[in-house]
Amino acid sequence: MGNEYYVGWGTLALINAGIAQGKNRSGINWFLLSLLMGPIATLALVVFETLPPEERVS
Repeated sequence: MGNEYYVGWGTLALINAGIAQGKNRSGINWFLLSLLMGPIATLALVVFETLPPEERVS
């Protein structure tokens, strides 16, 4: 049963990274945070508002 737990936790971290990128946040940072905090990180992503898009200066 232990292997399924790790696969599920890793999948949740990948999903959280995708959600974070959709909200203009760093996917890799949220992936790593999700590996540590799991569902708590998911809750934080859902509660936090989307960041405004960055303006690029040419």
